[in-house]
Amino acid sequence: MSATMHKFKRLGLNIVVDPVSGAIHVVDDVVYDVLDYYENHSREEIVNLLKDKYKEEDILEAISEVDELKGNGLLFTEDIYKDIAISRADSVIKAMCLNVAHDCNLRCKYCFASTGNFKGGRKLMDFETGRKAIDFLIKSSGKRRNIEIDFFGGEPLLNFEVVKQLVEYGKQKAKENKKNIKFTITTNAVLLDDEKIEYFNENFSNVVLSLDGRKEVNDQMRVRADGSGTYDVIVPKIQKFVKARGKKEYYVRGTFTAKNLDFVEDVLHIADLGVYEISVEPVVEKDDKDYTLKEEHLDRIFEEYDRLAEEYIRRYEEGRPFAFYHFKIDLKGGPCIKKRLQGCGAGFEYIAVTPDEEIYPCHQFVGIEEFKLGTLDEGITNIELQRKFMESDIYKREECANCWARFYCSGGCFANNYNINGDINKPYKLACEMQKRRIENAIAIKAYLTLRGEKGDYQRVQRDKAANR
Repeated sequence: MSATMHKFKRLGLNIVVDPVSGAIHVVDDVVYDVLDYYENHSREEIVNLLKDKYKEEDILEAISEVDELKGNGLLFTEDIYKDIAISRADSVIKAMCLNVAHDCNLRCKYCFASTGNFKGGRKLMDFETGRKAIDFLIKSSGKRRNIEIDFFGGEPLLNFEVVKQLVEYGKQKAKENKKNIKFTITTNAVLLDDEKIEYFNENFSNVVLSLDGRKEVNDQMRVRADGSGTYDVIVPKIQKFVKARGKKEYYVRGTFTAKNLDFVEDVLHIADLGVYEISVEPVVEKDDKDYTLKEEHLDRIFEEYDRLAEEYIRRYEEGRPFAFYHFKIDLKGGPCIKKRLQGCGAGFEYIAVTPDEEIYPCHQFVGIEEFKLGTLDEGITNIELQRKFMESDIYKREECANCWARFYCSGGCFANNYNINGDINKPYKLACEMQKRRIENAIAIKAYLTLRGEKGDYQRVQRDKAANR
C-alpha cells in the first residue's frame, strides 16, 4: 500500500487516512476499491479492473472524487516535512521523573525496574536530593512557565513523607520563580489509605494506579515478596480513590502478557469496577519467558483491539462509557510538528533522577550506565548522549520514514527500542504493529462518533457523566 495513503475497514466503515495532511475520509466501497489502483493506473485501466464489480459511471465518479481530494491537498499529500531541518536548540528540561523509591513492596514478574531496585541497592531518596532535583528542574526549564514532576519508583508511597515535603518545597520554589508545577504520582495502591487519597486529590494533577485486570490475571504477575497476590487488597482502595477523585485526572493502568491474550476481558473488568480512565499496555520483554509477547500472537492481539473498539462503542451508546488511553486521539489539533517528528523528548525535555542524584533520559533507562547523562551536582555532562536523543527523528529510521502512522506514534519508545534491539533508533517491530492497530481503532471510533453527530470533546463529557454517577 502507498506510503502516502492508508486505508482500512473498521466498525462497519471504510476509512482512508492521508498521513501528511492528517485528513480522515469515510468512503463508499467504490472509492475504497479505486484507491488500490489510483496511483499506478490510468482511468481506463481502473475501469477495466473494476468493471465486473461496479458500474462504469460509478467508477468514474469515484475517480473524480479522489482527483478532487488530491487536488485539495487531502489525499496523497506530499511529505513536506522530511526535508525540513527541525532544530531542538531551544529545548529546555520541562518534566522530571523523580525516583523517590528504589524499592518496592511488590515483586511483579515483568517489572522493567528489577522489582523496584533498578539493578542496584534498595534505597529511598532523601529530602535533600529531591530538593536539589527540583532546583535543577526549575533552573533547567529556562523561561518555560509550566513544568511537571512525576513521583515514581519502585513504590513511591514507601517514601510518602518525603513526597509530601518535596511537594511543599516545589510549590514554594514555583511561586518564587513564577512557575507552575504539575505533580503526578504512580503507585501500586497497596499503601493507599484515606489520608493519601485526600492528599492526592488536593495536590496531584494526575494519579496512576496499577491493576492488571481480573483477579486471576493480576495475581499471577503482580505479587508480593512471598508470592501472594494483591487484587483483594488494592481493588477496594482503587474503587474508593476513583469515587473520591471525581472529575480530576487519573488512570488505572495494567499490563497484558501472553498469559492473558484475551486482555479485553481485563479492560472491561476494570471498567465494571467503576473505573473510567483505563490503560492496559502490552508487556515489553526480550527474553523468551512464558509471558513474552511474540509475533505469533499478533493476529489474536489485533482481534482483541478490534473487539475492544466495538465494545467501546457499544457501552458508549448504552450510557456505560469508559475511556481507553490508546483510543484517545486528537484529529484537529494534537502535538506540534516537532513532537510528531520526535516524540517524548527523553534526555533533553524529560529526565529521570535517582536517589543517588544521577540523571538519566527517562525512568526506563535508570540503572543502565551507558545512559547516564550526569548528576545533580555536575549537571548534564554526557552531551553526546543528549545530542543523540535530540537529533533522533522518524526520518532517521528507515522503518518509520515511510510508515503511514509516523506522525501519530513519532517513532515509538526509545527505551523499548533499546531494550529489544539494543538501539534507541531501531523500532521494536511488535510494538509498532500493535500501535498501528490501536491508532486505526482510535480513528475509527472518532469517525463513527462524528458521523453519529457527536460534537466537541465527547470523551470529556462522558467522563464527567461517569464521575457524577
